[in-house]
Amino acid sequence: MTLIALTGGIAAGKSTIARRLAEHGAVIVDADQIVRDVQSPGSPVVTAIATEFGDAVVTEDGALDRAALAERVFGDQEALARLNAIVHPAVREESARRFAAASVDPGAVVVYDVPLLVEARADDPWELIVVAHAPAEVRRRRMIELRGMTPEAADARLAAQVDDDRRLAIADVVIDTAGELSHTVAQVDALWERLRPDTAPSPED
Repeated sequence: MTLIALTGGIAAGKSTIARRLAEHGAVIVDADQIVRDVQSPGSPVVTAIATEFGDAVVTEDGALDRAALAERVFGDQEALARLNAIVHPAVREESARRFAAASVDPGAVVVYDVPLLVEARADDPWELIVVAHAPAEVRRRRMIELRGMTPEAADARLAAQVDDDRRLAIADVVIDTAGELSHTVAQVDALWERLRPDTAPSPED
């Protein structure tokens, strides 16, 4: 099994890259989906979050009130650290389980689609780190024009993330997503030629 980390800032085109790799046959493990799964109603994670932040962050049917929780921790680094101390270990455990399930096929190419790689998982034993990259002004425009965010909300989201230099510093491969979709796809296709099982070099090579 080949284990790849895929990361990028908000609106950098990471999902586009993941979809293209999936079309080629890669197994995509989505960190955001894992977060939603471990925070399902009644889960130990939701119980721990409610204990830490109060019942106001949980709805009457036991689901996590994501908006209320976001309001509680946004801009408060200490509160965010407490939340991460609850969520990250559960995500790490579940992602490891999914990697193990994929490893049944020794030729599998597994791509972990993870926004917070720099913040939480940069030191894991990835065989390759792929970074989707577009300048901040391009991503800001996408958030406003394509996602309907206000300029103020877009700026806040950008400011809350690690800067591009830190993300690029850990990259083995950078996919430039600032241009046309066809340019991004061509780069992903070239990457797959390096990754696909029938062309990947053996450990002895």
